[in-house]
Formats: sequence, structure tokens, C-alpha cells
Amino acid sequence: MKNTINCGRAEANDFHQIVMTICHSQAGCIIIQMISGDCMDPAPLFAKAREYLPPDKLSLIEAAYEYARHAHDGQIRKSGAPFLEHPLQTALTLANLQLDASTLAAALLHDVPEDCSVSISEIEKKFGPEVSKLVDGVTKLSKVEWRREADADAQAAQAENLRKMLIAMAEDLRVVFIKLADRLHNMNTLQALSPERRQAIARETLEIYAPLAHRLGMGEIKWQLEDLAFRYLDPDQYHEIARMVAIKRSQREGFIDEAVWELHNEMVMAKIEGEVKGRPKHIYSIYQKIQRYSAMGRTFGDIHDLFAIRVLVNTVPDCYKVLGIIHNLWHPITEEFNDYIANPKDNGYQSLHTTVLTGGTVPLEIQIRTYDMHRMSEYGVAAHWRYKEGAKPDLHFEEKLSWLRQLIDWQSSLNSREFLDSVKEDFFADQVFVYTPRGEIKPLPRGATPLDFAYLIHTNVGHRCIGAKVNSKLVPLNYTLKNSDIVEIMVSKADKAPSLDWLNPDLGYIKTAHAKEKIRAWYKKQERTQNIERGRTMLEKELKRLGLTIPSYEELARKLDCESVDDFLAAVGYGGITPHQVAAQIEEIPEEEEIVPVVKPTTVVGKQKGSGIQVLGVGDLLTHLAQCCHPVPGDDIIGYITRSHGITVHRTNCINVINEEEKERLIEVSWGNVEQVYPVDIQIEAYDRVGLLRDITTLLAEHKINITSVSTQYNDDIFTMWSTIEIKNISQLKHILSRVMSLKGVINASKVQKDKLNISS
Repeated sequence: MKNTINCGRAEANDFHQIVMTICHSQAGCIIIQMISGDCMDPAPLFAKAREYLPPDKLSLIEAAYEYARHAHDGQIRKSGAPFLEHPLQTALTLANLQLDASTLAAALLHDVPEDCSVSISEIEKKFGPEVSKLVDGVTKLSKVEWRREADADAQAAQAENLRKMLIAMAEDLRVVFIKLADRLHNMNTLQALSPERRQAIARETLEIYAPLAHRLGMGEIKWQLEDLAFRYLDPDQYHEIARMVAIKRSQREGFIDEAVWELHNEMVMAKIEGEVKGRPKHIYSIYQKIQRYSAMGRTFGDIHDLFAIRVLVNTVPDCYKVLGIIHNLWHPITEEFNDYIANPKDNGYQSLHTTVLTGGTVPLEIQIRTYDMHRMSEYGVAAHWRYKEGAKPDLHFEEKLSWLRQLIDWQSSLNSREFLDSVKEDFFADQVFVYTPRGEIKPLPRGATPLDFAYLIHTNVGHRCIGAKVNSKLVPLNYTLKNSDIVEIMVSKADKAPSLDWLNPDLGYIKTAHAKEKIRAWYKKQERTQNIERGRTMLEKELKRLGLTIPSYEELARKLDCESVDDFLAAVGYGGITPHQVAAQIEEIPEEEEIVPVVKPTTVVGKQKGSGIQVLGVGDLLTHLAQCCHPVPGDDIIGYITRSHGITVHRTNCINVINEEEKERLIEVSWGNVEQVYPVDIQIEAYDRVGLLRDITTLLAEHKINITSVSTQYNDDIFTMWSTIEIKNISQLKHILSRVMSLKGVINASKVQKDKLNISS
């Protein structure tokens, strides 16, 4: 057996991924039946429940099954399968989590009230108040439908639905366990729905249900939901990554096998009992890593941990003993080590993570955990469910759910948009764990800054923040915090207003919705007339800097759901609406400037009788666009092989092509992906200092902004730079100008009219 010692779980996970890839059709149930038996057979559910429940509890599950079977008799799902398949598979998922008999009974009955005209009171008479309350909770959540529209009514409805779910969680977490299992089976049978409905359900699964499973520590359900949702949201990427992983797997199987056996033998010699097995990464997590690598200029081929190793042992001391063995066997990469046993994640996850260099050059990721930790990582809070019959109560259960109580406390004081942002950005995001100077651990969303930390400590600490130290070193307030950082906030002794610049997303001062809401709340308390005047001034200054004109305050107020112009300007004044949002409502490229796009042909591919020749900037071929006909993307084109200047690309109707006598020198070409950019003139004024020009050009280079011309001037220690840069849209221009303004010594950075640009050098 490959890639595992004492365990076949790696193969099971691989097999499940294959099944997920092929079993999303109306005949999916038939395929699953062929693989795993009759999907309508309750025997697997009863057998699984019998493994951990006392005999007297099984009768409740059997009675619920018979009731559901009778109620759903004759009903067919859109996939063509009998309706009973859905509640049965939902209950089986929960039985795998070893949840109590009431939860399994409620899972079997959860669709009966809505689809069979059976009242909750009837279910209570038959199965008791506990089961009926769970069924009622799931029925209410079944009416929740997440929508992505940006209008205020849709946001309010979505926020209300999310509030219902959180309240249901607070009352009884088992309701959400059932809902997650329900969603998992629905995702496995999604193919039967229309493409639009599949997209909508997949999107809400990726944005709400998968993060919720992650927050509850239910990793097994989380990764299945992510992979299934990704398959429908971007099927081409999904299948391409699956194909690349399959190729990579064949290359690395021998390497993983060798590492597994070597580590296992060392553990045997050290008399440590445990399992060592290969651990394939899941498709959506690989996609996320590809996105991160792409931002760093790296490719899929640079990902070395597609197949990692996991070690399971009996005790915590054994975890650290195995860590010592691993670091003795292979050279550790110190910055890739994380101790989540001593510092568990907020969702209860515990494990040792280390990356080592095997063979001197090949990185290998290894996780080390106990069997109990592994169960917690797979099933989260469900692994220690307090209602489980005969189980010892978890004394730290309430502490593990403190984030939920905090969120419910906050939700009553936030409007719809703020509440949704708070949930998605603060509670459903990946987290980092940092320390206060006193050693207290504080969780924050990944990407959080010292300012976010300050507002987490206390609102007044955030408002009065004037600086920060991380690990005893001064850092900028937009510094990105990392795991295990020790953060110290420096505050003003006097009361101080928070800066509205902190709300500028381009400057990166704040990540959390909680901090944003506290800053906006401070400005909301100011006089309305002050907010209106401040908003007008901010808006005029920012739009002038971007070279934009305001078509109509009334129109903008309407587009941004404000009842009046004063409400609109006041919202800008206290930060409820940012100039960035206003700019997005104004046409990106002003008509009066008649800016002509510059087209950069990046991947034009040509073919010559199937030879696969690539032209126009690819490889070592010398290529250029013909000046006689000026082809642009979308035109029918053809290539002409010159004697000394490579390939020239013409329009197919170009007179020179039509009159060409040597037809063999013509080559078929086609447009690939093209990047459309616009030349924009900017002016930067700053106090002269050493390295200023270098800092500006470096910043532009980091953002992949091309500079086509530069002119500079010095006057009384004031440095002025005029430049023409190429941008994709107004949002990118705003971001660049804001970043330039954040450089030391810069007084102003703005867009200028072309006739004002002085290009003399």
C-alpha cells in the first residue's frame, strides 16, 4: 500500500476526490450505488450508530427513518433519485461525526414539515420536544437564501438570514451540524439544477457554509464543501488543477513512499507507536496556493507540498519526540515551523507543522498530532459535543464558542452592511495569533495590522493609537501581523480623533470590519453639518486628484442608496462611504480627455501547419505590428515572415498582404489574451531627499506599472516629477496615487491634463 503505514485513509481521500469529480450528473446516485451499495439502504446508518450509541437509543433513529420513509413516499428529487436519499445521507454524515440519537432523528425528519405538510407539533407528539426543536430550527434555516446583490434591501435580507443562523447556533449547535450535512449532500447532487442555480448555491457555499465549517473546526466537511463549490464556480480551473495534481502525483509517489518508510522505521526504533501516511492537498487549497504563488511570480511547478506527510501518535510528548526525530533526519526550515499544540487555533485546531529539506533540496511538509487532535481537526466542536450520550462534558466548550457570543453581542448594534462585513472579514477569515506584551493570545484575521489589534484591545486604544512596536521594533501602522508577533501599541495621553485615512483601503491600515465600524461610529457622533462639509471637501479633493468631475450629487446619492445629497455627503464625511466607492460610480475614463488605449499584445499565438510557432513577444522571435494597417485585438490578422525583422503582423485585408506574391511567407496567427492599458499623466510633488526618485520608481515597478516618460524639476528643495504611466482603470490609478502619497516627504500626487505635462527629458 502506497504512502501510508498502518492506515489507508490517504487512498480513501484520493478515491473520494475522484468520485466527486465524476459523480455530478443526474445519474450520480446510480454511480454511487454501484460503488458503495444502495443509497436508499438504511443499514449503513444503523450500523454506524450502533458503534457508539446504546441500544435503547437506536429505536428513536429507526422510528424516525420509518416516519420519513412513509412521509416522503413517492417524492422524487430533481436528480431523479427518491427523496428519502437526501435525509438518509444527511443523517449518515452526522453518524460519521458520532452525533447523538436526537440529532440523527432530526436529520432524517428535517424535510418532513416543509415538503410533506406535517406540522412541528405533530413531530413533537411523536418524537418529543428535543427532536422537534431541532427540526424546527433546520426548517427555518432552509428558508435562508444568500444573495449577492449590492442593493440595501438584499443586504438587509441577507444580514437577517445570517443573524437567524447565528442565533440558531447559539441556541443549539446541532441545528447547524444538520444544516452543514444537508448542504454537503445537496452539493454532491447539484448537477440536476439549472446553471444559474448551481452557481448561486456554490457561491453561498464557498462564502458562508465552508467558512462556517472551518470556524467550527470541521475540516473534513469544510474541504469537501470547498472542492464541490469550486468545481461549479470555475470548472475549467478545477479540472486543470486535478489534471496537474495527477501528473505531479506520479512523479512524487516514490519520494513520499521513501520518506514515509524512513520516518516509520525511526519511530519503531524509538519505540513510539503511531501511524505515518501521505496526505494529498485538496483542489481548492491548491488553487488558493496557486493564487498566492502567482502574486509572487511563481508557478504551479514551485509547489512542493502537494503531497505531504501526517503523523498520528498517542500522546502529546510523543508529538514532540517525533518532531525531534524528523529534525534529526532532515534539515528543518525554521521559518516554516508552527506549534499549534502549545498555541491552538481559535477553532480548536492543534498540531505541529514543520517543513524539512529532504535530499538536501526538496521541501517536505509534515504534520504531527495525537489521534484526539486529528479527530478534532476533522470534526471540530462536533468531536466533543456536550449532548453526546455517555460522554464526559467538555469543560472548555463555552470558551471555544466565545467568538459566537461576541458576534451575537455585536450584531445588534451594526447595520446590515457592517454586520455582513464583520462576519465575513473578522470571523470567517483565516486567522493569525499574536501576543500582548503580557503574553495574552489574541486572534485576528489574516492580513490584520497593529491598528486592528489596537481596536481589538479597546476602542479608545485604537482612537488614541500613535504608533506600534512588533517584537520590540517600531513598525508602520499598516504592517501585516504574523503568527506569534508580540504587539505593543503606543497611545497619545490626550484624547485623539481617529484618522479618516485609516479607512482608505489603498493604504492598508485596517483589515477588520470591527475597527472600521468603530472609526465610522466616532465620526457619526460629530455634528452633521461638520460631516457634510468634511465630506464635500474630501470628495472634491480626491476626485480632483484623480482628474474626475462629479456629474451630479443627486445622481450619486441615488446610486449609493442615500435619501438626500446631505445624507450622501455626511456619509462621506464620517467614512460610511469612501471616495473610492464614489469614484467607482463615475465613468472610469473621462470622455473629454479622449484617452486612447494602448494595447499590449502579450500572448498572441501563431500556427504554421500545426507547428505550434508562437509570435508577438513570446520566446525569442522578433515580432512587431505592421505600421501600414495598424492591427488591434479583434481584427482578423495574419503574420508575414520578413527576411531580417522576424514576423510582422498585418490585418488580413491589408493591401500589402493582398498583393504579396510570396504567399509561402504568410503565417496564420491569432490573438490570445491582451491587456488593455491607458496612458495617464501624473504629477508628484515632494520635499527633496536622497532616494526619493528610487522609492517612487520602485513602488511603480512593484505594482507592475509601466512608465513611458519622465521629467523632473527641482525648485527650493521641492522635487516635482511629471510622468506618463499606463494603467488598467481608475481604481488602479487611485491605488497608485494613494501609495505614492504614503511615501516619506511626498506633498501631493495627482492626475494632470496632457497639455500641462512637461516632457523635456
